[in-house]
Amino acid sequence: MAEWITHIPEPAQEYIRTRRLDEVECLVADLSGIARGKAMPANKFSKQSYFHLPTSIFTQSITGDWMDDTLINQIEPDMILRPDYATASAAPWTGDVTLQIIHDVYDQNDTLYPVAPRNVLKRVISLYHELGLRPIVAPEMEFFLVAPNTDPNQPIEPPMGRSGRRVAARQSYSMSAIDEYGPVIDDIYDFAEMQGLEIDGILQEGGSGQVELNLQHGDPLRLADEVFYFKRMIREAALRHNCFATFMAKPIQDEPGSAMHLHHSVVDMKTGDNIFVTSDGENSDIFMHFIAGMQNHMPEAVAIMAPYVNSYRRYIRDFAAPINLEWGVDNRTTGLRVPISEASSRRIENRLPGMDVNPYLGIAASLACGYLGIIEKRQPRDQFTQDAHAIDQELPNNLSDAVDIFDQATAMHEVLHPDFCHIYSAIKRLEYTAYQQVISPWEREHLLMNV
Repeated sequence: MAEWITHIPEPAQEYIRTRRLDEVECLVADLSGIARGKAMPANKFSKQSYFHLPTSIFTQSITGDWMDDTLINQIEPDMILRPDYATASAAPWTGDVTLQIIHDVYDQNDTLYPVAPRNVLKRVISLYHELGLRPIVAPEMEFFLVAPNTDPNQPIEPPMGRSGRRVAARQSYSMSAIDEYGPVIDDIYDFAEMQGLEIDGILQEGGSGQVELNLQHGDPLRLADEVFYFKRMIREAALRHNCFATFMAKPIQDEPGSAMHLHHSVVDMKTGDNIFVTSDGENSDIFMHFIAGMQNHMPEAVAIMAPYVNSYRRYIRDFAAPINLEWGVDNRTTGLRVPISEASSRRIENRLPGMDVNPYLGIAASLACGYLGIIEKRQPRDQFTQDAHAIDQELPNNLSDAVDIFDQATAMHEVLHPDFCHIYSAIKRLEYTAYQQVISPWEREHLLMNV
């Protein structure tokens, strides 16, 4: 047995204990959250401690176009990728016995490459550690199971269920609705067990074929890795049953969008105590500062939490996605919700990120807002106790405006890293320009013969 196998998690060791390991997938997440890297025979992987990829993988847009910028070295130098063995996980949908391993990305000076999304999150976590604090997150993943769609000019439709009928909408929490695609859910559970990924619960959401999957709270980097793995795995489970899984923020007209709600708490690194509450169970000053940071800095982070033109179709008044930055206790109309809980579990739920977000960047940006609030010691607005859908929109309503705000966010850039922010902004502007060149069916239908 190769020595490196002793360093991988027990579920990965168990997966290959009675099987001959054939292949290792060496992965990194690009700015869009797409898995990029190399697959190699297991015996070759065992003989090397690193490999190379060009820096250009972080300058490619969702459309496959490349940015052209003076900050980027045009000769495309290599980065050094080293395996993080703690992330080793089975890929049970493959035809051969395969492990996936997420890699850390370094430049040629052996420094963490600041543009890599996983390194952006590491940077933000380290800022909390410098304060003696450890952030905790719990993501909620919403996604749609849809009928196969091979023609982008055609609308997306719900899948056929076990009954032979298209699955119904507006059946939140219905057990019979989620049973319609039970075989897909069964594969998700089976794959998750083989991968060592823990599911806290699965439920039917409000859209046709819309599912919510909840993860256990824990370390932000580990949870981001899990979301990254879950998105790959859920797509593969769906394909086994002749449907697609999509994480678009708004895939179907007149249906709810898909979010990645983030539950945040922060604990003292020495005591392990939740610092969002005082000894008598009341909201602490730091909790208020954290909320204030989200209220003050979230508009600067929307370009990350809503990264595509489609993302802004989710931000619709009275349509399950808050468009405000109010906070409230057990109030789902506010963008920032404090769930009912025991004092030791006091947390804030950020309801603004879409499921199309890169999990590393979405968690990093949300934590950055809270961190800045702690540093600045601001106070939030008063708790909102009414229907917050009725108030004015506080978020940018398109990608171009969101990037403009992001570009002016000096403090946010210092937290995330200026080089990352510069490249991210350029990629988003490239994608927005590409979108603006597309003539939509709506324009052809209503303008072709009428104006």
